[in-house]
Amino acid sequence: MILGNRIRKHERGLLFRRGDFARVLLPGKHRFISRVWAWRRDRVEVMSMLTPRFRHALLDSLVKEADLRAELDVIDLADSERAIVWRAGRVIEVLGPGLHAFWRDPAQRVERFEASHEPFDHERIEAIMRHASAADKLQVIDVEPHGVALLIVNGKLERQLNAGRYLFWKGAGNIRVRVVDLRERTHDIAGQEILTSDKVTLRLNLVVAYRVVDVLRAVETTLDFEQALYREAQLALRAAIGTRTLDALLADKEGVGGEIRNGLRERAEAFGVEVRSVGLRDIILPGEMKTILNQVIEAEKRAQAELIRRREETASARSQANTAKLLEQNPALARLRELELLGEILRGAKASFVLGKGDLAEQMRSLVTREDE
Repeated sequence: MILGNRIRKHERGLLFRRGDFARVLLPGKHRFISRVWAWRRDRVEVMSMLTPRFRHALLDSLVKEADLRAELDVIDLADSERAIVWRAGRVIEVLGPGLHAFWRDPAQRVERFEASHEPFDHERIEAIMRHASAADKLQVIDVEPHGVALLIVNGKLERQLNAGRYLFWKGAGNIRVRVVDLRERTHDIAGQEILTSDKVTLRLNLVVAYRVVDVLRAVETTLDFEQALYREAQLALRAAIGTRTLDALLADKEGVGGEIRNGLRERAEAFGVEVRSVGLRDIILPGEMKTILNQVIEAEKRAQAELIRRREETASARSQANTAKLLEQNPALARLRELELLGEILRGAKASFVLGKGDLAEQMRSLVTREDE
């Protein structure tokens, strides 16, 4: 039986006889004779070179054939190797370990890299990352300007990464990154029920502002520095409240916050955290205690009001006594004062005065008459 195939310029044919690879068919017309009993096992597979990568189920054996290998760029990568295939300045594919083959092209080149836990850098890193195959081979880590990242490889802390973008080859080890935010943050220590020294149960909310100042110490000293700070703040709050009475607490909340801050600051520095401020946000009393406290405040205000009233009365009496003494010592001033009082009494009324000889003030007191309008 005669079999025929036409191979176009952008194609190559793979001739298989009796199931085994025989040779490569170059562009042109090809005719060959197949025995009747073998024609089902004789075949030509036409491969398009427009697809850069050569894929075949028998790749491992096919690349050993000299005439086919001459048409291919064969890339055999060890477990620790990676490669990037470029054609005409564009990324064709990012490769991991294994055997790979691409149709040979003058504009094609292959870059090989040793995969390690060190960050991967390249002058055309953005072009590489835009290719779909890069996501499967490269791990991207972005560190914000306000953060620091710690690179942990196979459970061991390797180095500190400052702000920027970092790429690592996947499969080069167990690479893990822990990012630590360096900005100031706050902890709300809410709903803490604490007993004062005079046996009053309070419910308090505490606010702690802090920031990480030593990243390595924060990560190495504690499993979770945020949780450690929360726990230490609870203990410091209980220590400060438990030694005070309710009255002392209400009278000096700022002092309580300062004591908590001082106690918490030293402990926080041990795991690389700086406490910036501490404040009591809310002090919640039990219902019956709130009623009693309101009654006490009301009684205090009443006593203060009564004291102020008595002070005013005393001051008024003292002023009147001083005025009487002054008038007694100055008769002319007393008469002038009498005339002022008389003028105020007669203001708004019509009056006629008949004056004669003698004391003017005495005559006016005895001769005042009022007429209705």
